Amino acid sequence: MSIIPDMMAFNKKFVEEKQYEAYLTSKVPKKKVAVLTCMDTRLVELLPQALNIKNGDAKFIKNAGAILTQPFGSAMRSILVAVYELGAREVLVIGHHGCGMTNLDTQGMVSKFAEHGVDPLAVETLENSGIRMDKFLRGFTSAEEGVMHSVKMIRKHPLFPKAVPVHGFVIDPETGALELIVEDYREE
Repeated sequence: MSIIPDMMAFNKKFVEEKQYEAYLTSKVPKKKVAVLTCMDTRLVELLPQALNIKNGDAKFIKNAGAILTQPFGSAMRSILVAVYELGAREVLVIGHHGCGMTNLDTQGMVSKFAEHGVDPLAVETLENSGIRMDKFLRGFTSAEEGVMHSVKMIRKHPLFPKAVPVHGFVIDPETGALELIVEDYREE
């Protein structure tokens, strides 16, 4: 059973009752920060609360593991837009303990593609075209490693301004305790 009918009914009431007014804010982040973090459900409300970030304070970019897999992918594009168009003056990369991307089994995931009806020829064609599943589905051995990978990729990006600091953190997804991995890391 789909969640769509319940979601649409709730949304209709939400709009009719003008509940949205509590969330009105500018598209420009008040705290001038962009946050690259994981899509983990435990972080949706915990992370902003643990950082004292309110609605409208920051630009959040979320993906699996807070990991940049491509220098010209959508996550990096979002970071660049946040900095150049929306006024972000710092970037935070925040991974978390117990992330599903830790030691991700790429071959196991490729097997799941086939189990869900994806033609193995599609994967083979992608591989033969230069799309490497081990790179596309890249995980990491620790949250710290994943954070540092993304921090370095941002700092080294040819379009990223050198004056904008990039910081790396790991958060505990249960308590919200934040560990600073690197402050304003710059590749020498």
